[in-house]
Amino acid sequence: MQKPYTLHSMQKRIIAIGLVLIFLVCTLCVRLFFVQIINGKDYQIRALDQWTRDLKLTAPRGTIYDKTGDTLAVSYTTYNVYVRGREVKNVEETAKYLSELLGLKYENTLKKVSNKNISESLLKMQIESDIAEEIYNKNLDGVYLSENVGRYYVYGDLMTQLLGFTSIDNVGQSGIEAYFNNYLTGQDGYSYVQSDLQGKEIGGNLRYYVSGVQGNNITLTVDSKIQIILENVLNKAYSEQKAKSVTGIVMEAKTGKILAISSKPSFDLNEVPRDDLQALFSYSKMSAVTDTYEPGSTFKILTVAAALEEEVVDLDDTFYCPGYRMVDGQKIKCWKTIGHGTQTLAEAFANSCNCCFMDLALRLGVDKFYEYAEKFGLGSKTEITITGESGGILMKKENVKTVDLARMGFGHAIAVTPIQLLSIVSAITNGGIYHTPTVVEKIKDIYDNTTYTPKVESKRIISKETSSLVNSFLKLTTNKTGDYTFVEGYNIGGKTGTAQKFNENGQIAQGKYISSFIGTYPADEPEYLFMIMVDEPSAGAYYGSIVASPYGKEFFSQLFEYKDIPKDDETSVCKEVVMPNIKGMSLANALALLKTLNLFCEIDGEGGVITEQLPPAGTICYEGETILISTA
Repeated sequence: MQKPYTLHSMQKRIIAIGLVLIFLVCTLCVRLFFVQIINGKDYQIRALDQWTRDLKLTAPRGTIYDKTGDTLAVSYTTYNVYVRGREVKNVEETAKYLSELLGLKYENTLKKVSNKNISESLLKMQIESDIAEEIYNKNLDGVYLSENVGRYYVYGDLMTQLLGFTSIDNVGQSGIEAYFNNYLTGQDGYSYVQSDLQGKEIGGNLRYYVSGVQGNNITLTVDSKIQIILENVLNKAYSEQKAKSVTGIVMEAKTGKILAISSKPSFDLNEVPRDDLQALFSYSKMSAVTDTYEPGSTFKILTVAAALEEEVVDLDDTFYCPGYRMVDGQKIKCWKTIGHGTQTLAEAFANSCNCCFMDLALRLGVDKFYEYAEKFGLGSKTEITITGESGGILMKKENVKTVDLARMGFGHAIAVTPIQLLSIVSAITNGGIYHTPTVVEKIKDIYDNTTYTPKVESKRIISKETSSLVNSFLKLTTNKTGDYTFVEGYNIGGKTGTAQKFNENGQIAQGKYISSFIGTYPADEPEYLFMIMVDEPSAGAYYGSIVASPYGKEFFSQLFEYKDIPKDDETSVCKEVVMPNIKGMSLANALALLKTLNLFCEIDGEGGVITEQLPPAGTICYEGETILISTA
């Protein structure tokens, strides 16, 4: 017999059912909490992605300025063209129109326009606004435009290697654009439009825009006006000397800041030669920081500084140069094979006598020489913020022989980069303080907050007294016929260099040289340093005093005009001299004649009779200039 329901049993059942319902409601509430509160944003994004189609709005890259606030690189609005095959009504007509207007192949365009299996296809990026306006006015079904960003370089072929360029996707490819790409790149925005399950736009719906954020702005240490002066001088040297390439740097001696830096040949940054990768790589490389070379006589600035600092030489010391030194049984020639005779240290520096600097290096010895090499930073990168920097080449100390040390003394058997050498010379001439070279002053975001400043190392490498002595030597070397004669009325110091090049097998490349000049102003306490390197000049001369030094005169003359710097001595006069005809004369008679005219010379060859002269007879020269004579 079935047991009848009782009030008690009914209550138990109701309670059980109630508990189950409460559990279900609680579970549902918890689930809703997770869906709406915890994961709500994620689901909203997924839903938005399912019922909308989006087009990226590329954010503008940051602007690049020079130190004076002059704009160098700026972003401007361009447009991308997209097509959604499902929405195109007249496929052939649309494909024909777009291919002709955008300069695309009809077959490829037709394939994209007729493709209904994907939501959208990109036809072309970064079209100009006038073409975009024409497409917009055509009102083609299934054809869409989205904003993009193009890059414009105000000065075109200026600072090619320093500024660099970007890809069509606005990614930095070289120079500052690449090194600081993360700072310059902005945060992209998006344009959303509602669509159905097949991706077709729903008519009459609203579009949604999420605006982008511009990248950070960069201020360089470079002065665009000084950069223009430098590049004009480099272009002239490249053309006149028929060189493989020419590199130049201008630096603030007291801070290490780069005021101008460039190499020629180069290209217009608004017309990047992407179809010639070899030329693109060659012309966009910053040779001043990537290429190493034997500096030759400009390295003598370092040798004499170390020797004076260690007191292994006195100003009263004399050096005899017969035209060579015998070291470890090897005959190492001075550039003047007939010899310089007896000379003081200052005279040997002015004459750039190799024999004297071999003696100085040997007096220092390997241990001391390498102690200063480390102090100067030879063989190490300067850490300048430019991609691809090399640290130079320095032999392992344990492998150095006496003959190697002798060659290092006058800038052979050692390799440096131009930026490395000029940074060391800057330290030696500015009172002895080394500063890390910099090209970026600061980086700021759109709210004017500073997001980056360069890390600058400052350290003493020589004493003020040694620095002062080296400056006096540089002044004497440049102004050969008296004070203020290198550039009439101005107190300039300087040193030239000539170095042979080596081939891939480590052997001397016959007839290939690098000619260089480093200039300082004012000579006593330099504020500006200038450096020029002429790689493989082929116009008839290769000595730095003839090939490179004249462009130092030209640069400083234009710098003084731009900066409106008055003369240091208004009474200084550079006298004109008519170049005599010395072809056929004996070397001794020619040298005697040139001395009476206050003209200096470089001698090419070891014969006794003059066979060629540069410049030719009748040329107007100035006292103190250096000419080239060749002997049989």
